[in-house]
Amino acid sequence: MRVLVVDDDLRTAAFIRKGLTQAGFVVEHEGDGRIALHRAAVEPFDVAVVDIMLPSLDGLSLVRELRQRNVRLPVLFLSAKGSVEDRVQGLSDGGDDYLIKPFAFTELLARLQALLRRAQGISEPVRLMVGNLSVDLRTRKVVRGDRLIDLQPREFALLEYLMRNQGRVVSKTMIMEHVWNYNFDPETNIVETRICRLREKIDRGPEPKLIRTMRGIGYVLRNDDA
Repeated sequence: MRVLVVDDDLRTAAFIRKGLTQAGFVVEHEGDGRIALHRAAVEPFDVAVVDIMLPSLDGLSLVRELRQRNVRLPVLFLSAKGSVEDRVQGLSDGGDDYLIKPFAFTELLARLQALLRRAQGISEPVRLMVGNLSVDLRTRKVVRGDRLIDLQPREFALLEYLMRNQGRVVSKTMIMEHVWNYNFDPETNIVETRICRLREKIDRGPEPKLIRTMRGIGYVLRNDDA
């Protein structure tokens, strides 16, 4: 999941970025309201965290402009202003939620996850399954058959992305955009390296192989025995 954090307070932005990255999100940061408006309008973000007080274009105006352009990106407002009137104004201007500074990161994360569930229009699954491979999104527990699999945070994010797209081929570029915060670089082998490590943990032993390479195209996770 890709998150756009819009805040000119570098300490707050770094705090949010670190926490969300550790939770498996890909995070982009902008401190300027007008630049953030352009990026939110044209780039494929899943949710945005927007501070109200921003240089060049405040957060309320930013979100109003997005809604006028029919951009339905879910937005969580951050603000030190916590009156009822302030919260009502933020929601009236197109925000989906409003969090008062200072805040606990656990609450920020829970609110973002709730926004993502609502945006999808369906209940967010708590478990992903392909064949006998199971991923619990709440506890981040990964099990294949009766074998518990220990994954690093980036490996977990990669597996989650493949499982959410099970049966569909995802390109190297798509993986880098959604799992890493990189533009496509044909010279890097980071995707191949992490796929290899993930295979060693997921597809070891006599069990059917789930992670497939589509040469010249990308990768797909599927269970051919289904």
